[in-house]
Amino acid sequence: MLLKDQVAIITGGAGLNGLGFATARLMAEQGAKVAILDLEAADPAGAAARLGEGHLGLVADVTDKTSCEAAAAQVRAHLGRIDTLVNNAGITQPVKTLEITGADYDRILNVSLRGTLYMSQAVLPTLRAQQSGSIICISSVSAQRGGGILGGPHYSAAKAGVLGLARAMAREFGPENIRVNCITPGLIGTDIIKGKLTEEKKAEIAETIPLARLGRADDIAGACVFLASPLSTYCTGITLDVNGGMLIH
Repeated sequence: MLLKDQVAIITGGAGLNGLGFATARLMAEQGAKVAILDLEAADPAGAAARLGEGHLGLVADVTDKTSCEAAAAQVRAHLGRIDTLVNNAGITQPVKTLEITGADYDRILNVSLRGTLYMSQAVLPTLRAQQSGSIICISSVSAQRGGGILGGPHYSAAKAGVLGLARAMAREFGPENIRVNCITPGLIGTDIIKGKLTEEKKAEIAETIPLARLGRADDIAGACVFLASPLSTYCTGITLDVNGGMLIH
C-alpha cells in the first residue's frame, strides 16, 4: 500500500476511460483517499462512487481560481489533508497553426496551463503547512517533439508551458519538501483519440514505437503512483517520459 493514509486530488478525473480515472483507481487501490474534480457534466461524484466508500467527487472548473480554492477547501474539510495533486485536466484540438483563432488559443491554454497554475495555487498553502506534498503535472510528448498526432501547435505550447511552470515550482518549493514533477505521455488509447484514428492508423503508429503498442491509461496511472509515493522522495523537477520509446532523447 504505497499511498496508505494519503489524500490525492485528481483534476479532470471523471472520464471512466481517461488517464485521470485510471490514476484515481490505482491510487485508491494503493490506499489513498481520492478526490476527483471535474465539470458537472462529467459527473465526478459518480466516478468517485465507483472507487468505493470514502472517496470524494467534486464539481470544479480549473480555469476559475475561486472554484479551485473552493474545491481544495472541501477536500481538506472532508478528508482532512492533501498529499498529492495530479494536474490532469486538459483539452486538445487538431488544427494547424494558421487555423488557430484567439478563442481557440485561450480555450486550450486556459485548461492545461492556467488550470495547472490555479489548482497548484489552491493546494500549496496546505502542502506548505504540512511541509510535504507532491504535485504531478500531466504534460505531453507533443511538448517535447513539437507536435503530436492529434493536438495542434497551441496544445503543444500549453503542454510545454506546463513543463516550465512545474520546473519553476519545483525550485521554489523544494526547500519546503514539496515535490513537483511532470509526466509526458505518448499516444494513449483513451477517449481523447476515440473516433479520430482508424484501427489501421493505430497499427501503423504502433509499428513506429519501440514497445510496439499504444499506451494504456494504466501506464500513466502507474507513473503517477510512483511520483506520489515514498519511492520518489528524491525526485523533483523531473520529466518522466511514458511513451513506449516514441521519443528517445
